[in-house]
Amino acid sequence: MDDITLTLEEALEELVSAEDFLEFFDVPFEPSVVHVNRLHILQRFHDYIAKQAPNLPPDEAQQRGIYRLWLQRAYQDFVESNSITEKVFAVFQNQAKPDGGFSSFVSLDKVFKE
Repeated sequence: MDDITLTLEEALEELVSAEDFLEFFDVPFEPSVVHVNRLHILQRFHDYIAKQAPNLPPDEAQQRGIYRLWLQRAYQDFVESNSITEKVFAVFQNQAKPDGGFSSFVSLDKVFKE
């Protein structure tokens, strides 16, 4: 992939793995951390982007720098913690049931929500 000729959006579409993202954004990483938490890191990165997307500057170089910071933060979340503590995916987020107790049930409308 020649990231010099691609737009940021095009380059992001070419990335497949957590390692691809970390290498693209020049984020140093420990393979053993990524091996165990790859999906969690990418989901957290996505969550950070989704929350901040309306505030992104129009300049791609600035966007790239911001994306790098969010990816560093997402990676660092799992260096300092773990997937169970961070509860990135809905299945890890227990909901109080009306009749008492907790459930980690995730309805299909939430699974396929865009």
